Amino acid sequence: MKNLFLLGMALAFFVACQNKPQRYFEESPEIETLKASIDAYEEQDWDTWKSNFADTAKVHHNTNNGVAPSEQMESMKAMLINFSSYGFADEGGFSEMVIDKDGETWVNYWGNWIGKLKANDQELHIPVHLTAQFIDGKIIQEYAYYDTAPIVLALQEIEAAEMAEEMPMMEE
Repeated sequence: MKNLFLLGMALAFFVACQNKPQRYFEESPEIETLKASIDAYEEQDWDTWKSNFADTAKVHHNTNNGVAPSEQMESMKAMLINFSSYGFADEGGFSEMVIDKDGETWVNYWGNWIGKLKANDQELHIPVHLTAQFIDGKIIQEYAYYDTAPIVLALQEIEAAEMAEEMPMMEE
């Protein structure tokens, strides 16, 4: 009788564990959309990049204040004019989709951004985390977190060097 009871409990436990919906995914259409968005960013195909966002989407890059994708795009373009090449490293990138406890669909991406400055060929490596919320296959919110300090510092150094070159040599 004791064995029958234990067998019944084990079977109940096994069945209960099987009824949970899947919440984590390594493959999904949403993951492919985020990857396509990253590819479009790397190719400066801004029409394709924007097409992955819903009309009312908000983009938050290192800020709590969301902006329209078109506004974020202009900000990215302004920064990227300083680079002869840029993109995400093929190795070390990882994506996953999560359906959270509220039923919201989020895709997370972790990767390493590499850019080469036009002015001096300095190569910058910056870890990046993106997380995007999807509804009906479109991004409605995107959050990106990355350290801009190496970029700012490198651009300040280039500007200082250019200013030093422009200054006439003072006679002693």
